[in-house]
Amino acid sequence: MSMSQDQNPPKDQLVRGLSLTHTIALVIGSVIGTGVFIKSVSMSQTLGSPIWVLLAWVAAGILSLLGALSYAELGSMLPNTGGEYSYLKTAYGDAPAFLYGWMRFVIGTAGSVAAYAVGMSTKFLVQLVDLGQPWIPTSFSMFGSVHPWDFGLPQIVAVLTIWLLSGLNCLGIRFGGRIQTLITSIKVFGILFLIGGVFLFSHGSVSNITTPAAGTSWMGLSSFGAAIFTALWAYDGWNLMPMAAGEVKNPGRNVPWALIIGMLSVLVLYTVANLAYFYALPFAQVKTATPSIAVKVAQTFLGPMGTKVMTLLMVLSSLGALNGCILTSARVPFAMARDGLFFSSMGKLQEKTKVPVWSILIQAMWGSVIAISGSFDQITNAVLFAGFIFYCLTIAAVFVLRKKNPNANRPYRTLLYPVLPLLFILAAVLLTLNTLRTYPLESVFGLGLILLGIPVYIYFKRKQPKQNKDSSATM
Repeated sequence: MSMSQDQNPPKDQLVRGLSLTHTIALVIGSVIGTGVFIKSVSMSQTLGSPIWVLLAWVAAGILSLLGALSYAELGSMLPNTGGEYSYLKTAYGDAPAFLYGWMRFVIGTAGSVAAYAVGMSTKFLVQLVDLGQPWIPTSFSMFGSVHPWDFGLPQIVAVLTIWLLSGLNCLGIRFGGRIQTLITSIKVFGILFLIGGVFLFSHGSVSNITTPAAGTSWMGLSSFGAAIFTALWAYDGWNLMPMAAGEVKNPGRNVPWALIIGMLSVLVLYTVANLAYFYALPFAQVKTATPSIAVKVAQTFLGPMGTKVMTLLMVLSSLGALNGCILTSARVPFAMARDGLFFSSMGKLQEKTKVPVWSILIQAMWGSVIAISGSFDQITNAVLFAGFIFYCLTIAAVFVLRKKNPNANRPYRTLLYPVLPLLFILAAVLLTLNTLRTYPLESVFGLGLILLGIPVYIYFKRKQPKQNKDSSATM
């Protein structure tokens, strides 16, 4: 696409308005959300040792990096709106691509949007503002486990936040990119401030890192896999930026570089942040740190003020991840609609701002429904399980397209191919099977929603000949 096309795109095309800086901020900002501030507590309860928790964080980071390296090749080869939808469609055809897009819409995107908003309001904002007790506190039992469900002002705030950021993203891709860059800069600075404060001013000890909980031993591979799966929520989001590749300047260069730089930065930040957690506090205190390990750690060098400072940072971090998710994910149903495989209204661009307004607003509506339907951990587990099924298929598309289109232009080729993609697929399959066993309710929920997409696909496929097949999501 020429520069003149970028500046004056046709009426029905997206604007390539995201620079490399915006794109890196989109990767980092979409990944760093709520997980790094809270997930170490449940991981510590599962594993019983700081070293094993740190190893789980590193393993999850390496696995995510392997996925990003493979996505970098696909993103440079197919810099189209829709990301994984575009890759799966090119590699396998309409049906798998539609089921992915359906999964993203009904649970992946909306679930992520809901999880960020719910995490922001129920775990962080309530520490700054009194939002009162739940209006409807209840719980239900399924698969031998008790699952809480509450409804009150925190859920209302979560829904309002979804709509506020969705509205801002309707103002244009450049405006959304600037918001993302600003919030990402604040949250990275905040994490660095926390790390520096711990190592310079807290009275921590290296022995805290090496001392496990009393009476604990190796918990087994299944528990270690469950802890990795928990950490993967904190890394999730590296796949989002390619969904907006149709709006990235010079995508053959900027998409792979943003993925690589962004994920390496997150891996380093997360590893050092968790080292700071376990340096600052004895392991027994980490296991009981509520509502957030980051708040507890900040109190070691800021005193009572640490609660407000870190809670504000976590609110902003959640908003950054939520904004990135809204900005990128609305492009998937937009791409599907352009191919005649989803509601036609979602494939329309607002004439002035050149953004898929209907796609953004319908995404906000469904995300709001999910936000009031489950707890933070239930939502994140269901999103990850469903997502990893398609991560495997997408990474496998690297092999399929190398064989199917061997002469295609690939500005970036996956490092150490085929070893690294195969390692990701193997690890992802094992984690998915382990999750089906350890989180049956969330897994069955994710699978059920994917399977519901089959009759929906048949419906749109039958309608497709009546629509303009020349429409394409490729910009």
